[in-house]
Amino acid sequence: MGVLGPFPGSAERPPGQALDREEADRALERLSAEYEAIESSLEALQDHAGRRLLEGAELTGVTAERWAATERSLTALWADFDAYTEALAAVRALRERRRWLSPDDLAELTGLLRDARIPATDGSGGAPCTLRELVARLTARYAGALDTIVAADAVWSTLPARIDLLAEELRRTRSLAHSVGVRPGTHPSGDDLEDITAELTRLRAEVIRDPLAFWVAPPGGSAAPGGGRPDTTRYDRAARALEDVRREIEAVLDVRQDAEARLMRLRDVLSRAERTLTEARQARGEVLAKIAACEVPAVSGPSTALHEQLAAAANFRRRAQWHRLSPLLDRLEVSAEDELLRARESLTAVTAPLAVRAELRGRLDAYRAELARHGLADDPLAAERYDAARRLLWSAPCDLRAAEAAVARYQRAVAEALGAERPGPRG
Repeated sequence: MGVLGPFPGSAERPPGQALDREEADRALERLSAEYEAIESSLEALQDHAGRRLLEGAELTGVTAERWAATERSLTALWADFDAYTEALAAVRALRERRRWLSPDDLAELTGLLRDARIPATDGSGGAPCTLRELVARLTARYAGALDTIVAADAVWSTLPARIDLLAEELRRTRSLAHSVGVRPGTHPSGDDLEDITAELTRLRAEVIRDPLAFWVAPPGGSAAPGGGRPDTTRYDRAARALEDVRREIEAVLDVRQDAEARLMRLRDVLSRAERTLTEARQARGEVLAKIAACEVPAVSGPSTALHEQLAAAANFRRRAQWHRLSPLLDRLEVSAEDELLRARESLTAVTAPLAVRAELRGRLDAYRAELARHGLADDPLAAERYDAARRLLWSAPCDLRAAEAAVARYQRAVAEALGAERPGPRG
């Protein structure tokens, strides 16, 4: 639908001068084409699905206000079109009066086309307008009504269908959640599913009653009716929340599938930790018997709390309480590894004196082998110090401090013996 343009030949003729017959015919032809375009647009608007939906809906908020204004505009639009029809009929009647128009006929026809004043149709008592001004008003009212109808129809065509699809996915997710014990009040994801359900219910009801509240116009507006897009912010937020819950449910399902294997691994790790602690306690007794004057750390027993939690995890598995088993297994796996590491550190700390004694014994034998390699195994001082260090290292309980000092003395004796064997520098 466009605005009627200037009449052919009007640019060359001064105002008040009548059109000739050809110019008048061309103007009438153009006016008729414009009328047909307007009539077609109005009929399409009347049959638009969005308009019928708006007429039958219980509207609220922004949409109720805009549709009330649009209905008034549509009433005025049809009144303008009726006035346009009457004006065009008068022009056609005048033109069809006779085949060859007289100067008086052309003057009257020119007046109807160019200067005729059409009364206001909205009952406001406003000033009359020309045909051109009437077409411009028709175009503006049509664009405004079409913008409202197209925007509401676009929201109704987009959001409810997407909400329904998401609601169906939500129902499947809730069914799956219930199968693994994820329910409201017992698991955060169960509460999230309830929140998402309530939000989708509210959102769908609001979209149906007030679609234009979910319409985003482009920045700076749009020249075309219906320019903009549906606002999917709340829908997208609900979809992301459901995806998060679905991932949580899938994690719980994974727990159900490999729960027995994870429980067996946990029992194995805790068993290794207990064996290591038992070994540490036995080693501590050996150290206390074999090493004198040495502080040996105490060895704690196995963690009772971890065994209680392991028993609780097994109970959750028997009762198919997967939503409780999942976080408990995650914590237990970390705690069990920490327990095994603690047991190993305890064994290392307890056996440290034995490791020191073994290292001193190795050093003593290495120094003696060095002397033997140089044929000095019978050196009196070195032999005496070797015997003294060996008695300390192979006695029980062993005094590590004294043994370490004895090994150091033997090392110095070895160094002196090896230094005496080497010839001095030539003068």
